[in-house]
Amino acid sequence: MSTSYLSLFTVLCCIFLRASINEANEANKLREFIKNERSSGSSSPENYSLLEFLSSKSFSPVYISPHEGMMDADKIDELPGQPTAVDFNQYAGYVTVDPNHGRALFYYFVESPQNSSSKPLVLWLNGGPGCSSLGYGAMEELGPFRVNSDGETLTRNYYAWNNVANILFLESPAGVGFSYSNTSSDIHQNGDKRTAVDSYAFLINWLERFPQYNARDFYIAGESYAGHYIPELAQLILENNKITNQTSINLHGVAIGNAYIDQTSNMIGTNAYYWTHALISDDTYDIIRSTCNFSNPFYSVKCADALNKADNEIGDIDLYNIYAPRCHGTKSSSGVSMADFDPCSDNYVHKYLNNPFVQKAFHANVTKLSYDWESCRGLSWVDNPPTVLPIVIELITSGIRFWLYSGDIDSVVPVASTRYSIKILGLPIKNAWRPWYLNEEVGGYVEEYEGLTLVTVRGAGHMVPSNQPERSLAMFSSFLKGQLPPKMHK
Repeated sequence: MSTSYLSLFTVLCCIFLRASINEANEANKLREFIKNERSSGSSSPENYSLLEFLSSKSFSPVYISPHEGMMDADKIDELPGQPTAVDFNQYAGYVTVDPNHGRALFYYFVESPQNSSSKPLVLWLNGGPGCSSLGYGAMEELGPFRVNSDGETLTRNYYAWNNVANILFLESPAGVGFSYSNTSSDIHQNGDKRTAVDSYAFLINWLERFPQYNARDFYIAGESYAGHYIPELAQLILENNKITNQTSINLHGVAIGNAYIDQTSNMIGTNAYYWTHALISDDTYDIIRSTCNFSNPFYSVKCADALNKADNEIGDIDLYNIYAPRCHGTKSSSGVSMADFDPCSDNYVHKYLNNPFVQKAFHANVTKLSYDWESCRGLSWVDNPPTVLPIVIELITSGIRFWLYSGDIDSVVPVASTRYSIKILGLPIKNAWRPWYLNEEVGGYVEEYEGLTLVTVRGAGHMVPSNQPERSLAMFSSFLKGQLPPKMHK
């Protein structure tokens, strides 16, 4: 590569990083990450190995910090603006994952209102990379509350997933949300490997703090770039369960929504989705198909031009929910609705979580932060494999439950991409494609393979529980039971 091209590449990377810091929402974070990979070929090589990295660094056993009395200290008395008659316990606080660097991850934990002691523990991870599981997962998707348009009060989400499980939301890696490091260089050294290591250290320590969950059935769920986070963390858990004399995590399964798991499949599926949903022209799609080799990160000039033309043809829509309205200004006339998600919710959550009284109630240590809380933060990302399909195969072979679910109106990680990825795995079909039902309506579609289940959620975008809260809860309840979503009741 010539010096002029290197200089141009450096400038573009810097522009991208500055843009990422200012674009504080999940509705563009992953797409910008993918576009950066597209232009620079910045993925880690195919022979990327998380376990080889871990064994060379001797990350097991992990550091255990003192936890006596910490569970009671983390209990939330009441969140500002919460509705009356809240009937479940809430906790929030920090877990130190690296005492030498002063790296600590923030969590929010909600127990189930009924029979919490008999229900499983579920870790929820949002993606980005760099987006908050508190701001999105907890406050806009599957958590017990939604933030009202005043940015000060909360409404109960009656389709929250803590109806069927105890849900643990983790802001990861350091630099995301309220999570922090006392070593400033840490923020520029985030990547898939350290995110997995820190998340594992978090879990081991959190279970020391909440010992009543030590033997509980454990699941991991999430969306988007958590298509990397979750398989990598699950792989690490299973491996360390074999070799450590510390806590053995009782992992039973994972469920990933609109999962970014394979770079090539995602590019092929995304452009096919654009065309089949009338977002780009025949001419542009024909050029993309004839000039783009998505298995090669260095695209031809004609391919790059066609991809840029596609971006321009699509126009100003929400690519994470292609039929949704956009937020215009700071308010939406729709207010908060469990059926019709408010497109301005990001703004309401941002105001709420930057309220000093809210931060105090959450036990957020804002004195450690040099910035306001943001839903997504621009982070340097130093390693990411182009595919995690080899890890998926390993997890399927291990016998844990593995579900991929997909909102069918997301174009950034569309269901087409997920289906292309599954096809690569070559798994035999166990139960053929069929609709599933809720309230005598098609809730989506399901196909069961040997070791893997694909479920679509009809009318949902990238953030499935936001757009279809009732259907997403029904889907997740089936996952926990180990059953396919229901057929039509006659």
